[in-house]
Amino acid sequence: MAVKTDKVDVSGIVYGKDGLITVITQDYESGEVLLIAKMNAEAIEKTFDTSCVHYFNEKTGAVEKFGAMNGNTQKPKTAYLDGTGKTLLLKVCQTGNADAENKTFSTFSKQIKGEYKDIGGEMLGRLQRIVEEYKKNPEDGAYTSFLFARGVDRIAKKVGEEAVEFVIASKNEEKTGVINEAGDLLYHVMVLLSAKGVKLSEVCAELCKRNR
Repeated sequence: MAVKTDKVDVSGIVYGKDGLITVITQDYESGEVLLIAKMNAEAIEKTFDTSCVHYFNEKTGAVEKFGAMNGNTQKPKTAYLDGTGKTLLLKVCQTGNADAENKTFSTFSKQIKGEYKDIGGEMLGRLQRIVEEYKKNPEDGAYTSFLFARGVDRIAKKVGEEAVEFVIASKNEEKTGVINEAGDLLYHVMVLLSAKGVKLSEVCAELCKRNR
């Protein structure tokens, strides 16, 4: 049975014979897949009506608010259905960890192929979390903490310096220097964004708006 909430049209959802739909939950900022779970009509309704993600616990047969027992939260930001209506992609703003037991941001923390560096654009979202952690909990000797302590003017100056170095590197034939300088520039931009209280998703939303 399809349910239509006041704010979200979920009439296109196709539940299985067990009354459940598979849900892939993704971090809104980084794009990291956090977990795969199940929802029934009640969980769907509560998720969109309360702005707190609820899942159907197949072991207990009950609908449960994510993180109710450990203080972690997931707030739905956007949602998509696949072409069959049988799978829901939910993008959320997560506080805490998806895997509370292992204390990992995502339940997919065991990499069995590739290296740590092989995560693509997700690294920007991960970098945002790392920078925010240094902002909240400064560490002696940490360069990021040093930048925050110096303030916006110092950070902005570094962004300008790195931008110039990036341009200079782009004049060379080989791309190694471009990669290194782009990394320096993006890092300092992320620190400046954090210092100004700006989220990466806000910048991406502006780019998306321009694309329209």
